[in-house]
Amino acid sequence: MPTDAEEAAIQHGIAADPENPEWTEEDFARARPAAEVLGERVAASLVRRRGRQKTAVKEAVSLRLDADLVRALRDSGPGWQSRVNDTLRKAVLGKLG
Repeated sequence: MPTDAEEAAIQHGIAADPENPEWTEEDFARARPAAEVLGERVAASLVRRRGRQKTAVKEAVSLRLDADLVRALRDSGPGWQSRVNDTLRKAVLGKLG
């Protein structure tokens, strides 16, 4: 959550941009999904999707771990799965990267 000073700066920035005002309840009530306004095909073409990898770099696996361990790993923040991968690589293969 932003501090009071950060929130004030955010609100100042919103107020200072006349081309992009903060939405009101009425704006949200009038809003419609892109597919409804533009048509399904046009809306679908605006969505960026990542293409297939040329060569699979990683493999999805199922692994049973203790709940407290998984909780601690997830609590360590974003990127926890990559850190687990690096730790296992170092432990098993003796190298990092």
